[in-house]
Amino acid sequence: MSEFTIITDMSQIPAFTSEAEEAEFWGTHSLAEHLLSREHTNTDLLLPTRPRKSRPTSIRLGTDLERRLCHLAELKGTSYQTLLKEFVLERVYEEEKRLGVI
Repeated sequence: MSEFTIITDMSQIPAFTSEAEEAEFWGTHSLAEHLLSREHTNTDLLLPTRPRKSRPTSIRLGTDLERRLCHLAELKGTSYQTLLKEFVLERVYEEEKRLGVI
């Protein structure tokens, strides 16, 4: 299990220039419980407490693969992250079927 740096104040969160930069940051940082609490004193900084349906994951792609993925996503009218998630989901399903998991 990896160690996370705990964010205790919202000012510790930098301004991100890209989703990749943000994903890398949240891969090594976590919010302190009091920042997730509905009792947090500054309601402007309140974060939703609903359970996450997904979580950020960092993956290194070769520049050619990323370019090709972005091009396909553009042709399909979606983001490359969404397209990548669809590809991974389809492949996991096929492997589960092949291995008799489902």
